[in-house]
This record gives sequence, structure tokens and C-alpha cells, in this order.
Amino acid sequence: MLKNVQPFVAGYRFGSVGVAHNGNFVNYRSLRNELEESARIVEACEKVKGAYSIVFVTEDKLFVVRDPFGFRPLVMGRRSNSSVVFASETCALDLIEATYEREVYPGEIVVVDKSGVQSHCLVSRPEPKQCIFEHIYFLLPNFVVFGKSVYESRRWFVVPDFGVVAALGYAAKAGVPFQQGLIRPHYVGRTFIEPSQKIRDFGVKLKLSPVRVVLEEKRVVVVDDSIVRGTTSSKIARLLKEADAKEVHMRIACPPIIGSCYYGVDTPSSEELISNRMSVAGIKEFIRCDSLAFLPMDSLKKLLGDDSSNFCYACFTGNYPVEPTELKSKKRIDGVILWMVD
Repeated sequence: MLKNVQPFVAGYRFGSVGVAHNGNFVNYRSLRNELEESARIVEACEKVKGAYSIVFVTEDKLFVVRDPFGFRPLVMGRRSNSSVVFASETCALDLIEATYEREVYPGEIVVVDKSGVQSHCLVSRPEPKQCIFEHIYFLLPNFVVFGKSVYESRRWFVVPDFGVVAALGYAAKAGVPFQQGLIRPHYVGRTFIEPSQKIRDFGVKLKLSPVRVVLEEKRVVVVDDSIVRGTTSSKIARLLKEADAKEVHMRIACPPIIGSCYYGVDTPSSEELISNRMSVAGIKEFIRCDSLAFLPMDSLKKLLGDDSSNFCYACFTGNYPVEPTELKSKKRIDGVILWMVD
């Protein structure tokens, strides 16, 4: 039996409602009983804290809400028959032949019914804190998120597929040839969110295959988008050495990840993050590569230009824009993430 499959559909005293949600609330326990009594969507969203892009569907209305900081993406589009659609990724609009119109603004509530589309301001909007990991890791290069091209972000900031664009940018700047030294069969997903180390190790074996003719007796620079636990990076270095690469140098297209995400990204607990436990030199020894360097934080912000203050960097700094007062830590036990509450 499938559990936690969206959209959720529930009955309550005013009828029934369907909900689809992207993000995480950090004060849900203290508000749950109170909000169940009021049953007012606007009032609920004014009091909830955390990251959320939510769609509510009732019998006669569609409500779309984005949190005041705009942590998670949410876009609005329109189909040729004038129907209004919403999605967290622009590619979803392409699949249903809808035209992108705009982002749902941070702190905005959009109401769609037979009379049309109405926009309401939820609360006064603070400075946005959009998730930088959407650009670094999650989305494909052809996506547009937070008004920016993912391709352009990665090109300027190679492991298939997410590090390819970063590797192209590195190769162009360094004046070295770009070659596909690792092939990724499209049979596996993201290994860092798998529930056990054994499954993650096996996933890496399926995920990457070395191209020996490209690697033999070469000094290889591997460009990857991030290092989370270090599982994939250590296996990559070993695979390349086994394919007779002379040297393996790792270059990571983001700063070290030291903080767990409480805003909807299924990152491990801070204790499992290798950069939270080891120095860069220690990680280099763990991975067994010849050199290791991360993109410095100031370089990342420089590349983002005037928009740099609009992003959340909590996973790199440990400074959370919305303090997770009721979600102090999370641990994975038997493949299930448990939030440890004060």
C-alpha cells in the first residue's frame, strides 16, 4: 500500500480538500490543533513557518500559496484553452503544452475559480531566500527556476549528468579538453537519498561506468556538483584509478555542505554530512584523490551577482533564515527519516 502519495485528499467539516505540497513546516505541532478548528486557509498560511509551495483544491476553488521567503519554486502557466496550471518545475508546463506566464511570488496567494484569477498578498514579504540547491543539483539544465536558467548557473559556477555543464565551464576556463570519462546508465536515481549505505554503494556501481580509453595514463580532473556523504566521490576516485588514470583531482561546483535542510530537501542529518565532520584535507584522504577543492562561498555569491542575497545558503553555513524551532535534528533509522523534536 502506498503512503504519503500526493495529492492528499481529506474530508473536514466544510467538505473535502485535496492538497499537494513541496517543502517543510517547522512549527506544525504547535499550530495543528488551532488551525484544524479555524479551517481558514489564509489564516493558516499567515501562521505557518517554514518552506512551502502548496496547492489546495476544494469543490469550487483552487488555492495556490507560496511561503514569504520563496524557498521552493512555484510557477504559473496557461494552456491554449485558457485553463490555468501551476507547477514547481517549468518542464511540467512543456509536457502539457502550457505556456509559462510567471512565478508565484513569495508570500502570494492565488485563487482560481469560475470568475478568474485573483492574487492576494499573504504577508509583508521579507528578502527572498530561494533554495540554491535547485540550481546546483536538482533541476535539469534546460529548466528555468527563480527566473534564472539552470544551464547558465552551472556553466559558470564531469560527472554525468548534473555536473556536465559545470565541467564544460571549468574546461573552458582552464583551457583543458572536456571528455566523457564516465558513462551514466539511466537506471538509478540520486544515491545520497537512498535509505542505507549498502544500497548507496551498489547504486554508485550501477550509476557510473569508466571509459578506459579516455582515462588511461591521464591526469583527470573530475567536476561534480556537490559532495554530500562522500559515497559517490570515493567510488568515483576508485573507479578512475582502477581504469589506470594517472592522477584524480576533484573539483566541486559548490561550497562544502555542513548543514541539514529543514525546508524540503531530503538531505541526511548533519552528523552524516562529510563536510560537517571533516576538513577538506580529511575528505581528500577519505576519497583518496590527489587533490580536492570546493567552490568558495564568495565566488558562488559573485557569480549570482545582484541576486546573491535572495538565496538560502543554510546547507553551506548552518545559518537558517527560519529557525527550525520544533525540528532540531533528523535521523535515519531503518530507512525512515525521523525528525527529533524538542
